[in-house]
Amino acid sequence: MLDLQRLRALHAVSVHGTVGAAAAALGYTPSAVSQQIAKLERETRTVLLERRGRGVRLTEQAEQLADTAQELLAIVERAETELEERRGRPAGRLTVAAFASAARGLLPAVLADLAARHPALDTRLTEIDPHLSVDLVARGAVDLAVAHDWDISPLPAPPGVEQAVIGDDLCDLLVPAGHPFAGRSSVRREDLGGQRWICQPPGRVCHDWLVRTLRAAGSEPDIVHQAEENPTLIALVAAGLGVALIPRLGRGPLPDGVAEVPLDPLPVRRLYALWRAGAARRPAIAETVRTLQSRWPMVSKRP
Repeated sequence: MLDLQRLRALHAVSVHGTVGAAAAALGYTPSAVSQQIAKLERETRTVLLERRGRGVRLTEQAEQLADTAQELLAIVERAETELEERRGRPAGRLTVAAFASAARGLLPAVLADLAARHPALDTRLTEIDPHLSVDLVARGAVDLAVAHDWDISPLPAPPGVEQAVIGDDLCDLLVPAGHPFAGRSSVRREDLGGQRWICQPPGRVCHDWLVRTLRAAGSEPDIVHQAEENPTLIALVAAGLGVALIPRLGRGPLPDGVAEVPLDPLPVRRLYALWRAGAARRPAIAETVRTLQSRWPMVSKRP
């Protein structure tokens, strides 16, 4: 008899690509995940992971077993959904994936609210890029994701994934206090040419939006500094090293030396909750979505 938790560990490695990432998603240590895989190898008398450089790859047999694990986990999810639906109240484990500023600015209040009102519900948060989180929902690696898109870059929702709008997050141009734009009531996108930009690395939604928007306005962005976290981007602006476009969610108070200037038109990114269609009846999903939506007006005000 194959152990479901060991199959879950193998499936997580298949989805996330590394033992460390799988462990973070499951709430285990990497050592615990490795032990689960090793036990599964002994049970199946099959080599499941092979070393590749500093990481691992699944063998062909492991890929087949991971596909079977996904089917079994989907069956278990349906059974849990039916039981929870009969009880009529949120219960059990709910895994949530969210991008960085939502994990910082929105989820703490939401998770605390859910914990206070539904003690039988065990929520687990993982911070991850929004485009990656959509695929994790579709593949059953997480139960619910909080993701976003921009006004010129819609977020694709694959078949079998449902979504609901949480709210709109506005973004502002941040410039050093001595910058010519500081103190202006607004700046048009067409006036942004020639600036030294600070933004996230390529492949991130914010980076792609900036490049596409400036090119559409007739200029090629000069990106001089790149960093993952918004606080780092803001610190670079405060040091006078360039300008940045930063959303308001989770931004916090601006430090001395940084001025906020609205763009015209104001950039907007829309936040969504996404979940698998098969789990739509689960009270935990419905209650978490309602809580996200009800909490949004309280966290989306200007910092």
